[in-house]
This record gives sequence, C-alpha cells and structure tokens, in this order.
Amino acid sequence: MLSNSLIELDRAHLVHPVASYRGHERAGVRVLRSAKGATVTDAGGRELLDGFAGLWCVNAGYGQDSIVEAAARQMRELPYATAYFGLGSEPAIRLAAALAERAPGDLNHVYFTLGGSDAVDTTVRLIRYYQTVRGRPEKDQFISLDQGYHGSSTVGAGLTALPAFHAQFGLPFPWQHKIPSPYPYRNPVGGDPEAIIAASLAALRAKAEEVGGPGRVAAFYAEPIQGSGGVIVPPPGWLRAMRDLCAELDILFVADEVITGFGRTGPLFACSEEEIVPDLMTTAKGLTSGYVPMGAVFLSDRVYDAIADGAGEAAVGHGYTYSAHPVSAAVGLEVLRLYEDGLLENGRRAGARLLAGLHGLAGHPLVGEVRGRGLLAAVELVTDKARRTPLPAAADPARRIFDRAWDNGLVLRAFGTGILGFAPPLCCTPAEIDALVERTRRTLDQTLADPDVRAAMA
Repeated sequence: MLSNSLIELDRAHLVHPVASYRGHERAGVRVLRSAKGATVTDAGGRELLDGFAGLWCVNAGYGQDSIVEAAARQMRELPYATAYFGLGSEPAIRLAAALAERAPGDLNHVYFTLGGSDAVDTTVRLIRYYQTVRGRPEKDQFISLDQGYHGSSTVGAGLTALPAFHAQFGLPFPWQHKIPSPYPYRNPVGGDPEAIIAASLAALRAKAEEVGGPGRVAAFYAEPIQGSGGVIVPPPGWLRAMRDLCAELDILFVADEVITGFGRTGPLFACSEEEIVPDLMTTAKGLTSGYVPMGAVFLSDRVYDAIADGAGEAAVGHGYTYSAHPVSAAVGLEVLRLYEDGLLENGRRAGARLLAGLHGLAGHPLVGEVRGRGLLAAVELVTDKARRTPLPAAADPARRIFDRAWDNGLVLRAFGTGILGFAPPLCCTPAEIDALVERTRRTLDQTLADPDVRAAMA
C-alpha cells in the first residue's frame, strides 16, 4: 500500500530529470528504500548491484557511517554559515586547502558550488571576467566537444553537445561552438592514436579561425573521458596535446572532472594521468560521494590573480547562497579521508578486474567494443561488428536494456545509442565485480534473443 501510494504521489507531483514526463507517468517510479556498500534495495525489498554509483557519484559506496557522523556532527555545531561578508566556516576552509594541496600544479584556489552544472556556469562567468580585466573582452567565444557533457543549466547545456539538452531550449548560444569528439571507435580518421590527435588539433585550430581567430576564443572545455556522451576514452596523449595547443593559442583550457574526479579513473584526478595542469577544473559528484550536494571550481594562480587584481577593491559579483556550505564541506573532508585510507587503492584493483571481466564479453555477438579506465567503462553494442552498425532505434535500448538489467539485479546506464555504461562504487569487492559482469552477460544474451535485434543482424 505504501509503495502504491508513493507511486501515485510521484506521478502527480515529482518532476524527474531528463525524463519523458508522460512516459514516466505511465511506467511509474521505482522507489529505492535503502542502500549499503554497492547494493541498493527497492521498496519491495529487492536487492540490486548498483553498477553506476547512483549517477556516477557514490564513489565511496553507500552507508559509510563515518560520513553520516561527519554530517550529523557539523549539523549540530554549525548547520549553515554563509561565505558572504567575509565570513566562513572551518570545514570549508580546510576542505579548500586540502583540495588545493592535492590538485594538479597551481590550481590553488577553490570556489564551491552545489554541483557540476553550476560549477561549469561559474567557469563561464569567471572566464568572461578574466578576459575582460586583462584587456581582451573580444575573447568571448567558447569551444567544447561533440558528445561532451557540461551540465544541464542554461549556459552549461549549451556547452553540452547532446541533442536532448538543446531541443526546444534555444541552445546552443551563438558564442558556443563544437569540434568533433576524438571517439576512437567511430572516428572518421580511424583508430590510430596519432591520427586522432592530429585531427583534433586541426579541428580546434580550424574552429578558432572560423570564429574570428584564436584572439576571439576565450576557452576550450574537455572531459578527460566523455561520460554522458558514451564513456568515450580519448587515446593516450590526446589531453596533453589539446592542453598544449590551448596554451600556444592563448585559449584557457578547462578540464571538466565532474565525473572523472575522485578516484573514478584511478587517481584522485584524471588530469594527473597525463600530468597536465588545466587553467580551470570543475568537480562535483565524487567530491562528497553524492551524500550531499557540492561542486568545486579550481582556479590556477594566473586566472585567480588576474581576476583579483582586475577587481581591486570592488566585489566580484558572483556567488551562491550555499557556496562553501559547512555540512557539505565536512562530508567532503571525510570522503577525502576515506579515499586516501584505502578506497582509491581498492578502486584501482576493482577497476582492473572490471575491465578484464568486460573484455571477456568481447566475443559476444552484440559487443562491438569494450573501453574504459579504472571504474569507468562502457560496452558498445552493435548488430554488425565489421560495419559497427548500432542497435536499431526500434530496439529502444535505453529503456529495454535498463529494464532487463534491473530484472537481473543490476543497475547500469543504458544509452539510447546502445552503449552500456558502468561506474560502480570504489568499495566494490571482487565478488561484486564478477556479479556485475555475469549479470551484464545475461542481459546481453536476452537482448540477442529479441526479434527486432535478430532481424537487424540478419
């Protein structure tokens, strides 16, 4: 009765993100009741392995008592403190210092947001400010990647390059531009890493010229791995090459680590794998392991100092009520401790096991490619391996495969393009990783039996 009541209340009142409103009303909500480790339990008491860590975010796993205690303790002592008026709280100050100490290079300045979308919005505002006060207001064009994701806010969704985030919203804005994704599996230049890197460099140069020359371009945005675009892993050296070209052209390089940060690919930050230092870096999700909302923008000394000197005694007019929230910061500090107290290392082991297990599915008739890094992986499904033909739209993979995996006791990300995304918590045991792979195999076998899929393979 309680479950049915919740389903009806949800239908009547709760608007879900990135959903067909009418479709959701018909299907009804799946209510989650509790969670522990890498397992979630629904309202009917059914346990499922969460192979996606919520929304790529519960990196530390569910039910970590020390995180709950850190939040409760801070709520009792100081539940809120504004960072306006020169005020602050100890957790926020200590978290900013701890993050700056661990961030690449001179990313020594941290502005806290509520999540990834407003972190991206913050970078746009601060970059505009930076370019203006340094005497280059004409540098007002922004470039990102096809199939990139940079949030769902009005400005960030324009940098995002996924059709659903543009349709009917009047996006992207005229000052927001895209270049092709590196996408090794489907790159027109083929899979050769050097050719892919060369093509991306040429595309960035060409786009800069197209919009008026590098002197018009304010910034270039890139995810170290494109998450919502299908877990697209660029070839080694790609990130460094793009960062170096941005430095050559006087274009700010923004690394969007909202998904890849905090152990998702192995190290604390994915940028460190290629030893690059972006001019700005965005994070969220794993920052608090999803327990409470928080994001962060890291600013290099050069960017921060230019803004600070340009403003002088005037206030920089950007701020959020909940920036540097003390409870979120207390959670962030404890999550960081857990990462460094064994979770990062466990995540590396679990990631190696995950990729090995998924590569074991490569011979399946539907598997075109297995790719990933650390605990961030994808299996791309095709009906013809030689031609790399995607699953037919009629197969409705986003719904059908998700539902089937759910019935098999697994939560995964099923993209409409027939890509399966995986991002399990860093706390996963070997047995849980093995179960994830086996349940994926079962889901693939069931999908292979679908008449419309079989017909597409004929």
